[in-house]
Amino acid sequence: MRITFFAAKSYDRDSFNRIKDRYPELELEYWETELSPKTASYVQDSEAICAFVSSDVGAKTIQVLHDRGVRLILMRCAGFNNVDLDEATRLGVRVMRVPGYSPEAVAEHAMALAMAVNRHLHKAYLKVRENNFSLQGLTGVNFYGKTAGIIGTGRIGAAMARICYGFGMKVIGYDTYHNPDLNFLEYVELDELLAKSDLISLHCPLMESTHHLINLDTISKMKDGVILVNTSRGGLVKTDDLIAGIREHKFFGVGLDVYEEETQNVYENREDDILMHSTTARLLSFPNVIVTSHQAFLTEEALSAISQVTLDNAMAYLKGEKAGTELN
Repeated sequence: MRITFFAAKSYDRDSFNRIKDRYPELELEYWETELSPKTASYVQDSEAICAFVSSDVGAKTIQVLHDRGVRLILMRCAGFNNVDLDEATRLGVRVMRVPGYSPEAVAEHAMALAMAVNRHLHKAYLKVRENNFSLQGLTGVNFYGKTAGIIGTGRIGAAMARICYGFGMKVIGYDTYHNPDLNFLEYVELDELLAKSDLISLHCPLMESTHHLINLDTISKMKDGVILVNTSRGGLVKTDDLIAGIREHKFFGVGLDVYEEETQNVYENREDDILMHSTTARLLSFPNVIVTSHQAFLTEEALSAISQVTLDNAMAYLKGEKAGTELN
């Protein structure tokens, strides 16, 4: 079976090529171009395609893929809010994902963002490069003894909670499901978490109920001087409201690895060439904001897990087996 990979970067090719010999039944074809209805029409002789969280896997794209003979969509990521599952099911196109490749990778990046904005590492780095060793404007706070609020306590949120607990923080959480493994964490209602947390880290999926979870109303309920980190989904945060909160000095710092405008339209079809939209560019203008390029997952261990689970999914499809990673 041939699998066409969309938006394949060099690190994708490297990680999949390391293990492809274990799967002689599969032929891998890598395309740098993003998936869209137009690029889907170029697929030939592939029963499966492999997409990423930034790909357009909407109804029109799925229809085109189906017409080209594609019967399997492999998401090499955990998120699938960009996939029209109803259309895929209607057309008999199976969709599979990688639900938990390396929660520690994302959680460690979330804490890295929190620490960086807290201790102004981005500003200190630039100052020292200019031979300026002044400490002016670089004062942070201790995380020890502070309160960390984790919104979403699944695998990644739980990993972040453990990191915060290891820092000596009091950890509170908000989730509809209470993780029994987190016996050090106190579950509270969202308003209480917002009011008590010195650090808020978002780790929930993007759904209708969580879209724009961070908005003017929820921001107003936060402590003054709070640190906000989002390594989950850009749509959890209403960007214009976040900018308003930053301008009103509500936040000590903000660390973002995802952003609301992060779609296939943000990326031009050239490797590592990012075209920033207006609101994302505005965020970068604030000295207490750090934005990274959706890299929280990007560790050797995570890439290895993504590759293996994705190809195992393909093999399960070939054999007519259930893998537990199906979305429809």
